[in-house]
Amino acid sequence: MQKKLTISAACLINNQGEILLVRKRGTSKFMQPGGKPEKGESPLQTVIREIKEELGVDFAPDALEYRGEWHGPAANEASTSIHAHLFSGHLSGKLEPLAELEELLWIDPKNALLRDDLAPLLREHVLPSAIARAGA
Repeated sequence: MQKKLTISAACLINNQGEILLVRKRGTSKFMQPGGKPEKGESPLQTVIREIKEELGVDFAPDALEYRGEWHGPAANEASTSIHAHLFSGHLSGKLEPLAELEELLWIDPKNALLRDDLAPLLREHVLPSAIARAGA
C-alpha cells in the first residue's frame, strides 16, 4: 500500500528570475522549501513556518500567492505519494541552509530542467509553471 503525505511548498524567485532549490541532508533530489503540516496548521501556515525553519526568513501571509495543488510521487521516500499545496513569492538576499537542509541553489528555471537531480513536483509542475509565468 502506498503512503500518502500532505505538504506545503514554495516557489521562491529572486531579482534575477532564478528559483531557489533546496536539498535536504542525506538526500539526492533538489526540491522547493516546505514540508509537512503540524497539527491544526493550514497550508499557508505550514509553508510560512517551514520557510522560517529552513531559511530563517519571515514571510507575511500576503507575501505568498497560492498556486494550487499537485498530486504525484514523493522525491525521497519510496512507495509514497504527495498532495502538495503550492505557493510562490519573491525572495532576495543571502541565505544559509538551516534545519534539515544541506544545500541551497539559485538557478534559472530553464537551466534547472536540464538537471537530473530534481524532485518530481519540481520537474513536472513547479518549473514549467515558473517558466510560463516568466514568459507571460
